[in-house]
Amino acid sequence: MPSAEMTPASRHEPEPVRPVAAEPVQPTREDEVAAAGSELIGGPLGRRALPGTSWWTPVRVVALVAIGMFALGLVQKAPCYDGAWFFGASSQYTHACYSDIPHLYQGRGFADHLVPYFDKLPGDMDYLEYPVLTGVFMEVASWLTPHSGSIQHQEQWYWFVNAGLLMVCAAVIAVCVARTQRRRPWDGLLVALAPAFALTATVNWDLLAVALTAAAMLMWSRGRALAFGVLLGLATAAKLYPFLLLGPLLVLCWRAGKWREFFQALGGAVGAWLVVNLPVMITHDATGFHIREGWAKFYTFSKERGVDFGSFWLIWAQNSSNPPTTGFVNNAATVLVVLCFLGIAALTFTAPRRPRFAQLAFLVVAAFVLTNKVYSPQYVLWLVPLAVLARPKWRDFLIWQACEVAYFLGIWMYLAYTTSGDAHKGLPTHGYQWAIVVHLVGTLYLCAVVVRDILMPDRDVVRRSGDDDPSGGVLDGAPDAFVLGATAHPPRHAAHFEGPQVEWGRAETLAHQQRSL
Repeated sequence: MPSAEMTPASRHEPEPVRPVAAEPVQPTREDEVAAAGSELIGGPLGRRALPGTSWWTPVRVVALVAIGMFALGLVQKAPCYDGAWFFGASSQYTHACYSDIPHLYQGRGFADHLVPYFDKLPGDMDYLEYPVLTGVFMEVASWLTPHSGSIQHQEQWYWFVNAGLLMVCAAVIAVCVARTQRRRPWDGLLVALAPAFALTATVNWDLLAVALTAAAMLMWSRGRALAFGVLLGLATAAKLYPFLLLGPLLVLCWRAGKWREFFQALGGAVGAWLVVNLPVMITHDATGFHIREGWAKFYTFSKERGVDFGSFWLIWAQNSSNPPTTGFVNNAATVLVVLCFLGIAALTFTAPRRPRFAQLAFLVVAAFVLTNKVYSPQYVLWLVPLAVLARPKWRDFLIWQACEVAYFLGIWMYLAYTTSGDAHKGLPTHGYQWAIVVHLVGTLYLCAVVVRDILMPDRDVVRRSGDDDPSGGVLDGAPDAFVLGATAHPPRHAAHFEGPQVEWGRAETLAHQQRSL
């Protein structure tokens, strides 16, 4: 992308619900928005329906819907593929179909067969500014691209090849989310049908890291700590954000006393990251071993990059006669995100019940996104699977998605305005700043709902259906070993509300019985 630098409480105790752990949750029976939306395909599932008796299993349906929505996202890019990427400075923005992929085919040396991280680039970027595994992905796609015909023809093919590979990643993400929480496979439809997911899927290569992270979450939910770590290490080798998930895992394992599993995960992550990075990271000459400049480019670029699109820092910079320097923003953003992480850790140790892994994973990544100095539109992909696992409620999810779609349109209309000269087609600066505010408010809203679920577990739709932490692996139903504050007393419901309550002890016992069968 171009740079921006130029319920009221009830008085009566409701009847407890005794959940049946083996029964899949049907969203049209528990979610009013899902029930209303199902009218398009015949209405909510009936009492006499026999789910799982045909080839159309929930996971297969989710995968096909994800591929279909991805294809619609490709259609949305058609105006650019037919010419807007190549002719006219602002048409790719007015059609909201911009993608980094075709532009970087030549801009990062793939058209000239340059090797990422080893060969210096002739342009303003001396080395590829992406982590190693993403660079490998880009390079493999260039091998599959026909190096014949005009450069426009090659860039079109490069985008198509990448789109095909990214479609596989999208299907993997949807399937992993559908299988992570065993009794809630239909939650994968939130990923598959997320409009911001389809719109941003081919803006950049983020889906690779998101797919590896989703697969890691699935492995952890099945109690495979080492496999989780390996996949998370690979995801971190493709994008920086996945390593943040080790933070919530640390505090959750601390509270549950599951240190062995945590260190297995940590070791797997570090080992996998080193296996990918060491061959590119280290170079040797007559004076000894050194860090390769090309490998370090991603980290130096991230540090030196100024305030950019989508952040509240940009609003400050654009409305100040003395905008903050890059150094100040780097330090201030680091302080803010560390404070957020400490707050999440305190929440984990003092919550009336141990939070679910997915809830904390969403909160830490959201905190990073909200405080960072840049928010490219495709960064929403990082949050979508985690948001679905953390808060699988259609109303809240769609409210957040509407805010993200508004931001997606806002940034392209702003770029159209800044690149259309005196015509000023698009959204002026103050309009774009409101689009940033909408994105920030939408993400903060979803964070607030997740925090409320942690403080009042009876409001958590996952736990109300009878589970403890279906994405928590060894944490699911485990007793606490270390707690702080009022949580050190015997567990009790954090609040009463109108509706059924789950008997937590019975749910945990039943979950353990199911796993032992």
